[in-house]
Amino acid sequence: MEKVSDFVKKLMEDRHFKGGNVASGFQKIIEQIKNDPEIAKFLHDHQDELASDAVDRSAAKLYEYVNVKNQIKAKKQSFAPGYLPQLVINDHLIDISYSASPEVIEKQRSQSLARRIRTVSMPKDIKDARIVEFDGADPNNPDPNRFTALSMALDFIAQMKADKKAFHPGLYIYGPFGVGKTYLTGAIANELADNGIQTTMVHFPSFAVEMKSAINDNSVSDKIDVIKKSPVLMIDDIGADSMSSWVRDEVLGVILEYRMQQQLPTFFTSNFSMVQLEQEHLRINQKGDDEPLKAKRLMQRIRFLSREVEMTGKNRRPS
Repeated sequence: MEKVSDFVKKLMEDRHFKGGNVASGFQKIIEQIKNDPEIAKFLHDHQDELASDAVDRSAAKLYEYVNVKNQIKAKKQSFAPGYLPQLVINDHLIDISYSASPEVIEKQRSQSLARRIRTVSMPKDIKDARIVEFDGADPNNPDPNRFTALSMALDFIAQMKADKKAFHPGLYIYGPFGVGKTYLTGAIANELADNGIQTTMVHFPSFAVEMKSAINDNSVSDKIDVIKKSPVLMIDDIGADSMSSWVRDEVLGVILEYRMQQQLPTFFTSNFSMVQLEQEHLRINQKGDDEPLKAKRLMQRIRFLSREVEMTGKNRRPS
């Protein structure tokens, strides 16, 4: 513990007690501390637990408490920014503990949620998506073009919350550009994050380009492992670009095979229905080769992992 004489000397310098002696300066500081309403209440509430000279012996701690509290009140930076002082009892004397302020708690919560949603080439604002803000989510005015998809999303969230270990198929949401398919999956991811469930969201055309570049540094396997093992995976915009046989079979195929074997929930968004994805996209590679059996094999995994739902409506993207 800091020596009382040194402590008071510091206080006298801080408070400009010029010409006073240590004893009188000390008593003035003690009186100021005792007059603090929160300290007075603490002393009253815990008088039976404190030593008779606890105030004198804990003067440094009490001064620290008042000083930090005043700094926070004046919106000045204290030595522990974002943390609030609290008086506690330690061996019949007064001590201080620091607890996170509501602002820090909210920031920590947001950071924790952010860590539960990994994104690969996804729009930044998708992390702010919320079910309650999904256009058409008003129970008093549901949008029939979006109600089924929303209802299935809510059912999935409820099932995951009830049993995180069971296999719950994700959704294959398809429809025109700009109707909110990606937003809905982002909102689902945030609801899952609130319940401690990690989700990875991947914009697949961008991911395919990244995987081709990964060949040069031999990181293909590592990148695939990160994606395929996510507790919940959301593959966005599948079918948006033509796909090489290598990306289809050695990237997407490997990811979906693992997730099917491990029964891990998987979501997809697309402008194609499942039938269209198979016939118009997966079976024809970049060279124009027709590979119907490979496309059918991949679709078997997609159908196992997800349930198809159409979403229509107006284009909500800014023009």
